[in-house]
Amino acid sequence: MSKIDFNNSNMLPPGSLGLPFLGESINFLAQNDFFQKRQNKYGNIFKTHLLGKPTVVMTGIEANRFILSSHSDHFSWREGWPENFKELFGNSLFLQEGQEHKKNRKLLTPAFCGSSLLNYIEPMENIIQNYCQEWINKGKFLWLNELRQMTFDIASVLLLGSQSGQMTQNLSKEFTKFSQGLFTLPWNIPLTPYNRAIKARDNLLKHIEQVVLERQENPQNDALGLLIQSEDPQGNRLSLDEIKAQSLLMLFSGHETTTSMLTSFCLALGQHPSILQKARQEQYSLNIGERLTIEQLRNMPYLDTVFKEVERLYPPVIGGFRGIVKSFSFGGYWIPSGWQLLYLNKGAHRDPQIYTNVDQFDPDRFNLTRAENCDYALVGFGGGARICLGMAFAQMEMKIFASYLLRYYQWEILPNQDLGLKPIPTLHPRSGLKINFSAL
Repeated sequence: MSKIDFNNSNMLPPGSLGLPFLGESINFLAQNDFFQKRQNKYGNIFKTHLLGKPTVVMTGIEANRFILSSHSDHFSWREGWPENFKELFGNSLFLQEGQEHKKNRKLLTPAFCGSSLLNYIEPMENIIQNYCQEWINKGKFLWLNELRQMTFDIASVLLLGSQSGQMTQNLSKEFTKFSQGLFTLPWNIPLTPYNRAIKARDNLLKHIEQVVLERQENPQNDALGLLIQSEDPQGNRLSLDEIKAQSLLMLFSGHETTTSMLTSFCLALGQHPSILQKARQEQYSLNIGERLTIEQLRNMPYLDTVFKEVERLYPPVIGGFRGIVKSFSFGGYWIPSGWQLLYLNKGAHRDPQIYTNVDQFDPDRFNLTRAENCDYALVGFGGGARICLGMAFAQMEMKIFASYLLRYYQWEILPNQDLGLKPIPTLHPRSGLKINFSAL
């Protein structure tokens, strides 16, 4: 076997590293079609320079399988994400590696599965019902803002044991500032988005610390209570700083991406009345009484396909960053360690070899007859050993919301608004989705 010349730049993927230091970061943050333009020009693997690092972008089913499963040991979560994420999220599960990640994921898992999920159904439904009643009184409003507040309420109440009301509304505003700092230049200068995000993070951590200290005196059986009481086989528990970091991550994960998917769900069904009617008829056929049951939630096959199609066509995040800790070859190119990698969801989600009419919103593609899917073709929640821990929590929340919405309410997407999709911090209509909301 001939020796590989790692200094031969011709072996790197095609593309441009852009300007010194800045690379192509400004274009990345400003252009919605940044990746599509480069993919059209270079193909499914290309190089660029983003957020301070030379970066290889990979997309498609085989790339997903390589990164998320078969060669996951070549990549680091912590080294892949921009400095913004490291400073804003701290030492949370999101950025942890190896045994530390396994240990803390195990401590967090009970809050997102089994009996804990069953206990969440009724309070989720109560919060959703309250918001829908408020929306009836408002009539016309921006749904994105309302859904963001609703999902934050749910995450805050169920994961931290907060009380719904003015406090959670104020915290939600802080979280919006926090989220806006994740994909911006990390300049901690007064009045910049990043500076506002740092201040918002500090305010959120201060609130979480107060809640944790109170909860240590009065334990409860919610996610935070489980986290405080959890211990490893040696009897070690998480420190206060560790609990604060994990709680901040739970709040972010528990509402930001869910807001995006629910907004896209409402947009898609508002634009496709026949699909809306079919989903509504399924809900009527279940003869749901005053309260939803777990059996009814598990028996909504058409709604399941609708949400899979939302995930496919409108994934909340564009993909995932990784740090490359072992050099590798892929697609005929050599990728050096020390670079950053970004995998994109869109290449797999719109692969014409898997999905027919890839740009069409068609939930039936996921029914048992057509079954247009395969491993790593749908990765809105990630994949492999580090698939989203809160996926079942989010899916249950979305189905409860959808069930209640479809049975009792209708909405009209108002004209003269920009429904183009903005991907940062999570996918959403630029207009915020202006609607007229009313009872059926």
